Amino acid sequence: MTLPHFRFVDAHVHFYDMQHPTLFYADWQPDSENSLVGTQMRQLGTRNYLASDFIAESSSYGVDKVVHVQAAIGSKDPVEETKWLQQVYDNIGIPNAIVGHVDLRSEDAHRTIERHTEYSNFKGIRDFSYGDYLINNDFRKGFSLLEKYDLIASIAVQWQDMEKLADLARTFPNISIILDHAGTPTERNEEYFMNWRTGMSKISGIDNIICKISGLGMGDNHWTIDSIRPYVETCIELFGINRSLFATNWPVDSLWSSYGDVINAYREITKNFAPIEIEQLFSKNTEEIYNI
Repeated sequence: MTLPHFRFVDAHVHFYDMQHPTLFYADWQPDSENSLVGTQMRQLGTRNYLASDFIAESSSYGVDKVVHVQAAIGSKDPVEETKWLQQVYDNIGIPNAIVGHVDLRSEDAHRTIERHTEYSNFKGIRDFSYGDYLINNDFRKGFSLLEKYDLIASIAVQWQDMEKLADLARTFPNISIILDHAGTPTERNEEYFMNWRTGMSKISGIDNIICKISGLGMGDNHWTIDSIRPYVETCIELFGINRSLFATNWPVDSLWSSYGDVINAYREITKNFAPIEIEQLFSKNTEEIYNI
């Protein structure tokens, strides 16, 4: 159980209904193979994971708001996921913010965005795109629309591409960019850590990039508080309390740990922080960024 008055706004969760008539979940399919964690993601597709399941799993840890990030990868119409999630919110009270998919290279990206924004909880866009998309002109043309619609960008970039992310952020200084999963570090050795830290330092001084500390146990059956501590502490050191926030990547990370393990790890690592810093990292920053 959590201590009294502790609140957590989980900034990265996924809900899915494998029987939904218009949604498709490519990463959960029985023949899927994720580029980072291989075939393990297939396990998620053997069941549904609904908002009610998340509430049952997380509420005892102080969670009262969540940000849902695109799960229905491969759906014919990405707005269908936002429509479904808005209905879920209207019925159960979460997700409080929705980050959906838009193909930003598409000529009709603006029309897709406008359809998403018909739903009040739609707050941001995630587009994995393909190829060297961070420097692609068509992608950047679509990316520029986020400023017009006051939307948050959710971007997954590893250390090798941080210079390109830095250029994107500087080109569009009025668009807030959330770096997903702390730059998705995939190895636990000194050489990798130093490369990752160097990459993170290239973007940490850019005011419109926020570091989402999440997914650090993804793919690691043996992660511990001590093994993720250097990554958590480095993120907060580089980006500062004001531009860092915590999330879980649930239920993806449930393949390697329990919800309580993740929250308790974050709390142990930050146990000597001031109460106002705890509030910012665990709830206030996410609430302010997504206006929830």
